[in-house]
Amino acid sequence: MLPIRQNLPRRVVDTSINRWDLYLLPLVLAVLILAAYGARQMTGPFQLGTPLPITLDPWSLPYYLLRTTVRMFLALAASLLFACAFAAIAAKYRAAEKVLVPILDILQSILILGFLSITVTGFIALFPGNLLGVECAAVFAIFTSQAWNMVFSLYQSLKTVPGELREASDVFQLSGWQRFWRLELPFAMPGLLWNMMMSMSGGWFFVVASEAISVANQNIKLPGIGSYIATAIEMRDLGAIGWAIGAMLVGVVIYDQLFFRPLLAWADKFRFEESGGENAQSSWLLTWLRRTGRIQALGLTGIRLLASSFTLFRRDYDGTSIRARLRGRLAGLERVWDATLAALVLLSLWHLLAFIHTEVGWREAAHVVQLGFYTLLRVSLLIALAALIWVPVGIWIGMNPRWAHRLQAVAQFLAAFPANLMFPLAVMLIHRWNLNTEIWLSPLMVLGTQWYILFNVIAGASSIPVELRYAADNVGLRGWLRWRRYLLPAIFPSFVTGAITASGGSWNASIVAEYVTWGGTTLKAHGLGSYIAEMTATGDFPRIALGIGVMCLFVMSMNHFLWRRLYDMAQNRLHF
Repeated sequence: MLPIRQNLPRRVVDTSINRWDLYLLPLVLAVLILAAYGARQMTGPFQLGTPLPITLDPWSLPYYLLRTTVRMFLALAASLLFACAFAAIAAKYRAAEKVLVPILDILQSILILGFLSITVTGFIALFPGNLLGVECAAVFAIFTSQAWNMVFSLYQSLKTVPGELREASDVFQLSGWQRFWRLELPFAMPGLLWNMMMSMSGGWFFVVASEAISVANQNIKLPGIGSYIATAIEMRDLGAIGWAIGAMLVGVVIYDQLFFRPLLAWADKFRFEESGGENAQSSWLLTWLRRTGRIQALGLTGIRLLASSFTLFRRDYDGTSIRARLRGRLAGLERVWDATLAALVLLSLWHLLAFIHTEVGWREAAHVVQLGFYTLLRVSLLIALAALIWVPVGIWIGMNPRWAHRLQAVAQFLAAFPANLMFPLAVMLIHRWNLNTEIWLSPLMVLGTQWYILFNVIAGASSIPVELRYAADNVGLRGWLRWRRYLLPAIFPSFVTGAITASGGSWNASIVAEYVTWGGTTLKAHGLGSYIAEMTATGDFPRIALGIGVMCLFVMSMNHFLWRRLYDMAQNRLHF
């Protein structure tokens, strides 16, 4: 069961230095020194217009890997804080949920290049004459590629906390702060960790766009793997691209062993089941840490500081007093809030209609909506095909911890592989064999987003209680009945989280997948993505705004009419 008790027994730890402390001390010092060195390199002098040298020498790759990894972990930390705040507010307050969830739909449908074009000049202005402004812009761009699936994962987990655990937290008189740390976050931890891994891989997917920045007709390439790949693509140096892929693989293996694998093994204690441990992951680093004295004492000090905050944010009434009954009066405020939201929607719709009438015309708007339906058809078919492939694979991996242990780094590397490196090969094959671009450009949309489904299904399958597996075996569930009654309901909430994120990512990927260029060859498929790409190339800003606005409407409509209904089904019917 989850740790929801108010007073937990304090673990006694021997704080004396032992041989395991001495074994781990060099590793800890090396990580701290490298992190400090990488952070120090982010604050050098810089003037806009001064090029930053990028070399394709393979011996520079360790330094570039360090710079990129520091940016990605800074973005991951910011994404985790944002996800906790955003998801907790959206899940706990109905009025806030009506605003925040649509905002999240809009944010995930905005291109990473759109975030860069809006924020990069502001960050540079905040730190004039310093490289830190451009570094903050790059970190923010990586943040926009990492945060949304973490928010969706945590939001889904908070909405599907089992009722008996909520009742237990009420019996123990837990405040909102205590409930989040004692119940909700531990319950969400396994799925959140797998989505953190997917977020790191998503950061690799967009690392070229985040480190090779264009602003004020200036190209800024920050030292990193992304800029290395961008330079190699410009020079058509396939050998350098191979070296970059090898460096990415080394980086994935290192932070998998030193960060994600210990966290997954540690989070196994939060599994919602009575018996334990046969599906637990293992980590050599976590085993060593548990044998240390002084290093483990430092970690427990931080945990005690967090536990001390529980006394500051405790519930000061028993849930039956007049203060508790005052919540019923909020119904009138919710109706006022709903009316305000409806007025804002009508006002936004009026401005949209006026923009179409004055700037682009109704015929153009109807054409763009038609293109949106073409892209919608592609996205729907690709998500369905990806689900048919990766749901069984994810369930098999999640329910076989030995294979999950072996394939974890492989899955991270495949998800981190920049799909744009596959575009030149696709262009050459389609052009060589004269294939139909309307069909054969479509798979490029899902190359980098299908992994959201895989990682979330693995998280859902790995968190299935052992008792439920025994029950399914004892009653003899086999074949399609086993899938329909047991496996699919067990992973359904996690699948919805992965599918909604993969869907939003596929809409974004359509802009580069429906309009592909390599050398002097350009291939185009009819769709909303190719329309936005063409208008961006010609600099037609009203039509760019029209295309992005229509894409936001399609994404929001799909989320509201499909994914939200599936969320409600997962919350009310299909979860354990």
